[in-house]
Amino acid sequence: MGPLTQAMATAASGMSTQAIRMRVAAENIVNASSTAAVPGGDPYRRKLITFDRAVDRATGAQLVRFDGLRPDQRAFRTQFDPAHPAADERGYVKFPNVDPLIEQADMRAAGRSYEASITVLQQARALYGKTLDILRS
Repeated sequence: MGPLTQAMATAASGMSTQAIRMRVAAENIVNASSTAAVPGGDPYRRKLITFDRAVDRATGAQLVRFDGLRPDQRAFRTQFDPAHPAADERGYVKFPNVDPLIEQADMRAAGRSYEASITVLQQARALYGKTLDILRS
């Protein structure tokens, strides 16, 4: 397979992983203020996505792939609110270790990477089409 096919495969893998990255960031944002279901329990823990490199056997293209999710081990935020249903025996409530600004920045970066992959894919398809036109002449 040629370099254009490899470029398309690489771009497609990038789009796939960036879409997952955006979904994870959105999930983190949605749960940014979720507290525990029981007093003193742990709230939602931020999720981090991991990537890995792979080679497409059919095209020889270098790919990026989703490797998995792992929990962010940073400490939870706490706030004194003895009246809150999730408060512990000392009156503190644990809140998720999610910073919505960081998640929004991550989502924006993933969106830009996704758009860049679309551009690569479109250019590779255009070059492929022009190559076919030349071969037909």
